[in-house]
Order: sequence, then structure tokens, then C-alpha cells
Amino acid sequence: MTQSPAVRPPGRPGPVRIGERAARTLVTELARLNHPKAALLVGAGPQSAVLAAAIEALLPGDRLTVVPAEGASAAALRDHVTAQGRWVADRVRVVDSLAETDAAEVVIAAEPFLGTADETRTAIEGLTKYLSDGAVLSVATAAAPGRTAGAAAELERQGALHGVGTDLVLRNSPPVRLFRLRLTPAGPSAADQLAPAHRPSSVPLTRAMHIDSNGVAAAGITLGLAALARLTRPKSKLWLLPALAAAPVAAFFRDPERDVPEDPTAVVAAADGQVLSVQRLHDERFGDGEWLRVAVFLSVLDVHVNRAPVAGKVVDYFVADGGFVNAMKPDAEHNVAAYTVLDTTHGTVVVAQRTGLIARRIVQRAPIGALLAKGERFGLIRFGSRTDVYLPAEAADPLVGPGDKVVGGSSVIARWR
Repeated sequence: MTQSPAVRPPGRPGPVRIGERAARTLVTELARLNHPKAALLVGAGPQSAVLAAAIEALLPGDRLTVVPAEGASAAALRDHVTAQGRWVADRVRVVDSLAETDAAEVVIAAEPFLGTADETRTAIEGLTKYLSDGAVLSVATAAAPGRTAGAAAELERQGALHGVGTDLVLRNSPPVRLFRLRLTPAGPSAADQLAPAHRPSSVPLTRAMHIDSNGVAAAGITLGLAALARLTRPKSKLWLLPALAAAPVAAFFRDPERDVPEDPTAVVAAADGQVLSVQRLHDERFGDGEWLRVAVFLSVLDVHVNRAPVAGKVVDYFVADGGFVNAMKPDAEHNVAAYTVLDTTHGTVVVAQRTGLIARRIVQRAPIGALLAKGERFGLIRFGSRTDVYLPAEAADPLVGPGDKVVGGSSVIARWR
């Protein structure tokens, strides 16, 4: 027996294979939940990269239910699971149809959605009843425009409800866009159970060091300029300038792995850099009461990837207009800034990404409704800049002072009382 037509991935205009890299991203929500949970994988076959990634992501207390793909044999799938060993067989159950499954915290569609908007909506509705409150539905569609535009548009619309996130995986054949949808809201306490999400657009150089996708693009532009200069002026050495700049430009966007403190009372730095000030103040934009603000200056030599200082739910995001003065000066608090407001179990926390004298571009990747784990990457600022963390003053004690060097995601800048 195969899965119900109501939940089949919509019609396919051509073969789209989800490879190993895309599969790992598709099961991100399963991998980052640190507590025992139930997961559901729909439309998998024995050779599915998504099935392999889901099995690899399982923790000892997890349970995974697998529904075979259309035309796949449930018996063959059971044999494949059994061959993985006792540990896997005890945690993975293969059923004949979706009707035999229960609600799960994570539901994953192993085959991409490639049909019209109406077909995609019908498929999502067919899976909705198998999502527990606050659960996440992970699906994929082709990244290229064309006949899959309807599916992508509907997934974008669904993703705007309670936001989790999207990822573009170019290193797939063909490239795919992955959507993690939350169709019912989740409370901020759910973020306390999360590990930082895997981000496929960062290019790994080593196990401990990646380059953010912005750096890949910037380095590609400089190399393109070098090639153009060499082509148009073959006798000139001018092409060496952009060619030699490619490496330092890419290095600016380096994205190292960080060990995030497990202490639930620890508040970590949102960025690398030097502490400029630690002060108590009032800011009506974030609500009544007094705030503890820790301001950190990022030089051009610091890592510019920003991380969540605490676990929480993104409840607001806004950009304030301003100037572009040197980020080390007090007037920098009036620079252009992006504010990400988090609802946490300890109260409201705000992270301000401020531009500097050179920085003119802020990247923020966490949509409203998204849950961020402590230390999770959520954006970056290009070139010299400043990052401020606002904490409720009555709930936190600072552990750093002006002049201290901090490391984003690792250094403890304050502690909850």
C-alpha cells in the first residue's frame, strides 16, 4: 500500500533528486531538537538520502516512523532498516500507509514538491493533521523558476505564518530550496531545547572553519574582475589587484564553529570583538523598565557573523535609520541599525546590529516566529561595525567590562539571576 493521494508530493516536471547535502539540511529540525521526540518521514525509499540523514540525526530517545514512497515496497524498506543494526531497528518503524502514523514534532517530506500552488496546498493540508502543536514540516522544491514556481510561492506563503526558515542548496543536482514550516505557533521555551541549526550555504574549509555564502559571492566577484581585467588589458598587471584581494575578502566572511556553553544561565556574546560599554538605560521601543546593554565593537579583523546571545523566539524585527559614524564612537548608537527582538523564558532580549563607518549592509536571516538556539547564527554585518545586546536589567548581571575581548557564541557576557 502506498501513501494517500492527498499527501503525495505534487506533480513532477522533471527529475529532482535530493542529495546528501540537501538531505542533511532537510532534517535540520530533527537534528537540533535535544529532547526525545517523535518524527515522521513521508515518501522514502531504501536508497533515500533523506532516510539516511534522518537515521543519522536520531538520538537515543527518538522515534522515527517512515512511510514508503509511491511505488516503493514497505517490506524492502523494513529489510533495509533492519540491516542497519539493532540500534536503528529499535527506533525506526516502517508503516504501510500514512493512516497508521501518529502526530509528530517533526514531519519531513522525502520527495520534493514540484507542482502547482493548489497541489502544494493540498499536499500540505494532508500532512497538517500529523503535526503536533508547534511542530515543523520540512519540504523541498526546485530552486529554478518555471513550472515549480507555484509550489515555491505557496511554500513561501505558508512559511510566513509562524516562520522557521528557508535554505538554498546550490550543491545539489539540480539546486533545491528547502522550507521548514511551522503551521501552529511555538512558545519561547521551545527554543531552550534546540541546538544551533545547520546552515548549508556556508562553505566548509575544515571541520572547524567555514566561509559564509556572502564571502563566497564577494570572492567570486573579485576573481571575476581579475579575469575581466586580464582579458581586456592582457599586458597590464592590474588584474593582480582583485586577484590578490579575493583571499582576504573571503577571510572577512569566515564562519568558525564555536563551543556554546551549556549553562542555562549563561548569556553569550552576539559577536566577536571588544566590549565598548556596559550600561543601564531606558529604551521605550522595547518596553518599560531598565535595560542592561552590552556594546561590542567589531574591527575589520573580527568575525562578523552574529549569533543569538540566548535561546528565544523572534517576535519582532525592524530597522532604524541613522548615520554611519565610526562604530567605536558613542554617536554610533545613532547609526543605521537592525533590531531583532527575542521573547525568552527570562523576558525580552534585543540584539542590535549597527553599521559603522564602512559597513553599509546588515544581513538578518531569522524571520519573525523563528526559534533561535543560544549561539545560533542569525546574520552578519559587513566590515567594521557594532553589536549591542539588551537584557532586562532586573534579571541579569554583567560579567564583562569595557576593553574586554569576547568571542561570539562562546564568551559569557552576563548571567541570568
